[in-house]
Amino acid sequence: MATIAMQRLLTLAAIAASTSRTHAFHLSPTQPLLAPSRPTPNTSSLNMNKKGKSKTSGGGGFGKKVTAINIKTKKPPNPNFTYAGTIRPHAQSPTRLVDPDLVLAIPDYAIDGTPQKKGSSYDIEIKTPEQITKMRAAGKAAREVLDLAGRLVKAGVTTDEIDAAVHAASIERGAYPSPLNYRKFPKSCCTSVNEVICHGIPDMRPLEDGDVLNIDITVYLDGYHGDCSEMFAVGGREALDENGRKLIQATYDCWVQSMELVKPDTDYNVIGKSIQEYIEPKGYSSVRAFCGHGIGDVFHTAPNIYHYTVNQSLGEIKEGHVFTIEPMICEGLSDPYMWPDDWTATTVDGKRAAQFEHTLLVTEDGVEALTGKLEDSPVQFWEEESAIRKGIWLGTSENARGRAEELNSSKVESK
Repeated sequence: MATIAMQRLLTLAAIAASTSRTHAFHLSPTQPLLAPSRPTPNTSSLNMNKKGKSKTSGGGGFGKKVTAINIKTKKPPNPNFTYAGTIRPHAQSPTRLVDPDLVLAIPDYAIDGTPQKKGSSYDIEIKTPEQITKMRAAGKAAREVLDLAGRLVKAGVTTDEIDAAVHAASIERGAYPSPLNYRKFPKSCCTSVNEVICHGIPDMRPLEDGDVLNIDITVYLDGYHGDCSEMFAVGGREALDENGRKLIQATYDCWVQSMELVKPDTDYNVIGKSIQEYIEPKGYSSVRAFCGHGIGDVFHTAPNIYHYTVNQSLGEIKEGHVFTIEPMICEGLSDPYMWPDDWTATTVDGKRAAQFEHTLLVTEDGVEALTGKLEDSPVQFWEEESAIRKGIWLGTSENARGRAEELNSSKVESK
């Protein structure tokens, strides 16, 4: 049965790689989620740069809240639950399979859903050259998968179809889709529509013109995670109302502005301060319940990256630090309202939210996006119309600026 399932997986990967078709991808499990045939490779020893202890715990991103969900026996809908907006949960397909023989490594939570290696609350790892090489590969794979998922976005396509393509494309690259079974999350990516702030579970709801959608991709490649997310407007700019366009533009611009400030010997608190000062005059709010995070061979670790003003030192950014910046910006109130599935977080007032995310590497002369766009990545209207830096953003280091200039020039010439 496992061989048949894997043949189907490979077929899915081939279909998902095509950008000209949007077939429904479905895979029913025929065995336990994972039956590993090899141990997870040993991880590198930590090279710490210790700072003062934070009062908050590490790993504040995806899966911050321990969930009671079980991927094999999902919670039934609560008929008495009051939803904040118009989005409702739809049926979910069975959890998809991963054959460990098709990926380079499996994370320690893949079998039982519980991460065994805990991220630090305050020690920030300085990545070695060998680790950075692996993180570049993981980041590139995550970007490729995100671009593939984005090309599937159109009215009538379900987020479950997108999840199937993400699952297959991750495995095709030798990577395990990191969200799958992380604290029992049942899918291979997060898809958050309209008022869903984050951690939306892919399901059978067809996308509609005018929806705003965030797709959050993380892959685990050769022992390291690469994490990124991006917004998509279903039906394109023309289908999106003016307020929706303004929300996405403001979210993108505050994100880019905050990343522009990242460099060695700068306090981490400049990130959140920049975001809050940019979006509040425009009438938006920044979610405080979820934050960015350090990342490497552990999914979530120090530092926590706050997307709002913190009036105290959060420690200095150092060369070799790797972390995500992923602001979640809301049209109205930023308080999250949790669905009964213990994962989906929506705005409490039903108004829309938007988010972008990169995995970032601090370099000697600035910062680079390890999940930056590639030669064949599409350029979105919010990149072309950015008030902060027009075109694709890849970082502030000399190397990143040079690559972005070449990439943006080629995009202009190809139009």
